[in-house]
Amino acid sequence: MSEQTIRVGVIGAGGWATYGHLPALRTLPEFDVVAVSARRKESAEKAAEKFGIPRAYADAHELIKDPDVDFVAVLTPTSQRVPLVKAAIEAGKDVYSEWPLTTRTADSEELLALAEAKGVRHAVGLQRRQGPAARYARDLVARGYVGDVRAARISVGVDAFGPVMPEKVAWTFDVDAFTHVLSIYGGHFLDVLFQIVGPPKDLTALVETQFSELTVEETGKTVTSAKPDAVMAIGTLENGGLFSVQLEGGQKFPTGLQIDITGTEGVLRLTNDRAFENTEDNTLHGVNGDSSPGSALAVLPVPEEYRSLPDASLDESVQDLAHLYAAFARDKANGTTEATTFAEAVNQHHLIDRIQESSERRSA
Repeated sequence: MSEQTIRVGVIGAGGWATYGHLPALRTLPEFDVVAVSARRKESAEKAAEKFGIPRAYADAHELIKDPDVDFVAVLTPTSQRVPLVKAAIEAGKDVYSEWPLTTRTADSEELLALAEAKGVRHAVGLQRRQGPAARYARDLVARGYVGDVRAARISVGVDAFGPVMPEKVAWTFDVDAFTHVLSIYGGHFLDVLFQIVGPPKDLTALVETQFSELTVEETGKTVTSAKPDAVMAIGTLENGGLFSVQLEGGQKFPTGLQIDITGTEGVLRLTNDRAFENTEDNTLHGVNGDSSPGSALAVLPVPEEYRSLPDASLDESVQDLAHLYAAFARDKANGTTEATTFAEAVNQHHLIDRIQESSERRSA
């Protein structure tokens, strides 16, 4: 381990930690995971044994106080994150928080202000913008591949957040948990769209709860829920052009991800058959002014310079996360800000608020 190695303590040993974070960190030479904590000591010990982590804690605050931990990754359910992120900041540790950063915009703004005042580096798990195809699409638009953007459309359809869910995620049934289709998939993929084409200016939205009764899979218990599972929005972009959004959870046959960007000189399309747990990389297609009228979209291979990871065997969803961690390491070494920070989390909170408020005004 070199003097520049970032020593990580991971709080949370659930599915996304063991499927995503720990495998991603293990492939990156800039990081060394030295501690893991979970609410149950056995879960922490199991993750420690599987990933070769030297210390396992049942108390997250003991992990934060560990002098060998430089960087704390908080992967707990959203409602538990604020005190842990605060504790890491107050301890002077750099901190990563999974998205959503908090359940409330004001709380996320407070954490951003605290981190900036303390001078710690911070990152949030809006990792999709770090994927090679998303970054290449952003750069192509910036270079004028499509000319002036006329319209951008995104569709995200997933089987997650359906009417029947396992007991381990029953805590998400409450809308105040801020864990639903708009907050999770909207947060991740609207971040991708608008970092490619620029921020939205005006919008009108409809947010619906189509599954108002949710069932716990193991017990058959039903509860009433008001959390969103379908969203549609239209609007204008700051730099011109129109946009449209469709988010749909609980699909029996998931439609995955599709982004279309049309311009005065060309078209880009970014797709994936799945929006999460992707085994295949996002695919980018395009056609522009150099082609004859009526030409079909063609595959645009992502240049190798966008694929800088030492291990490309991870699922695409996990590679995006590894790209985010790698960007954080470069930022720390070079004083840059490639990684997605708490500031972007606050931006996404405000966007989600705007979408919800627009829908509420229409139904008032």
